[in-house]
Amino acid sequence: MCQNHDNPSFVLRGIDDVAYEERPIPEVTGDEVLVNVKKTGICGSDVHYLVEGRIGDFVVKAPMVLGHESSGIVYKVGPKVKHLKVGDRVAMEPGATCRACDACKSGKYELCPDIVFAATPPYDGTLARYYRLPADLAYPLPDNVTLEDGAMMEPLSVGVHSVSNLGGLRANQSIAVFGCGPVGLLCMAVAKAIGASRIIAVDIVPSRLEFAKSYAATETYLPAKPVEGETRPEYSRRNAEAMKKELGISDRGAQGIDLVIDASGAEVSIQTGIYIAKTGGTFVQVGMGNPNVTIDIGTVMTKELVYKGSFRYGAGDYPLAISLVASGKVDLKPLVTHRFKFDDAIVAFKATKAGKSEDGKGVIKAIISGPGEDI
Repeated sequence: MCQNHDNPSFVLRGIDDVAYEERPIPEVTGDEVLVNVKKTGICGSDVHYLVEGRIGDFVVKAPMVLGHESSGIVYKVGPKVKHLKVGDRVAMEPGATCRACDACKSGKYELCPDIVFAATPPYDGTLARYYRLPADLAYPLPDNVTLEDGAMMEPLSVGVHSVSNLGGLRANQSIAVFGCGPVGLLCMAVAKAIGASRIIAVDIVPSRLEFAKSYAATETYLPAKPVEGETRPEYSRRNAEAMKKELGISDRGAQGIDLVIDASGAEVSIQTGIYIAKTGGTFVQVGMGNPNVTIDIGTVMTKELVYKGSFRYGAGDYPLAISLVASGKVDLKPLVTHRFKFDDAIVAFKATKAGKSEDGKGVIKAIISGPGEDI
């Protein structure tokens, strides 16, 4: 049930068609909380819905509030909520699940077929004054963790899920991350916090590699450009051999790469990553690109690679993300390059889509404050 009207929201109405609308304030029941949203990060998926109107099978068919990387202050609590109170600062995990299906009961709730995920059609997102969610998905923030950090827990949890949960990276192991966008950088940050002996950042943009090296990577690799007439698999094999030679990577032993993360979604990155992974190593796909790619299945087989897909985050990922930031092992602040007021959300999306603001400064992560809030 919804009532009252003081809930300004940033709504996607169609491709490249957004507007501010007044939405009803949700009424909380049972074990729910209503959060006064203070900070929201812009994710690539938000921009994708804005530009394409869909991601795979998820199609925007009706107006939808954008945003899912958020934090805020608890405004109301349901009668069954015991661990939170009005005024608590929280990070918001934006996916409520059924809790009854096999996936939920087995501890992999991110695979729940009935998940209600913010800003994924047909469900509204968090770019509003208020957002309702189950209380156990609102995580209290320690005093030394800011609300801006709290909004960044969502993409950091993606990194935790990929590197720690699925990738199983341990101290003194090595990792290569393809793609130096926000998720790739956060995968590197998690690897560094875990104690990786070697963190290789791969990207085709030199400035991104420079930032990755200053942030968390120990080494970087800038791929050469394809030659005319070269197929993607041919290029990827050549690229992998060049990368191995330049960085002293081997297929076995201490110089092998234990874990490869593709955070780019690019076909040649996936192909190259399979070639550089050590025998018996692990490959985790977290970047979303063309769903149909060609891979060398023979190499996957003969190396006995563990190949995993990564989808959002699951049990324990948010708590670990918060702990890493609270303990100082992960610093999120360098990643926030742009801040906008709620009334400038359109400008924020435009900058994120372009990859830079009007002043030419590159965007890594843009944060939008809640309605009426200062930057």
